[in-house]
Amino acid sequence: MLGRQLLRSATSIGANYREAQRAESKADFIHKVAVAEKEAAETEYWLILCRESRLAAPEADKLLAESRELLAIFVTIGRNTKRNQK
Repeated sequence: MLGRQLLRSATSIGANYREAQRAESKADFIHKVAVAEKEAAETEYWLILCRESRLAAPEADKLLAESRELLAIFVTIGRNTKRNQK
């Protein structure tokens, strides 16, 4: 169950960011980046659960760090885009 949820949220990050790159407007871009951000946060959650339950592969800490980096990137993109929109 954890693995399936992790796979769904992790793959959704890239899919939503790819959609953002093809946004029809700045508002659409901001919305799709926000969805990618939410998926990154969810992925971080599932990775923490995997690590805490000791179900994770040895790469769990590295994946968690990468997930946090992606989350920070999406937060920054969203904030900067909103700021530049005004």
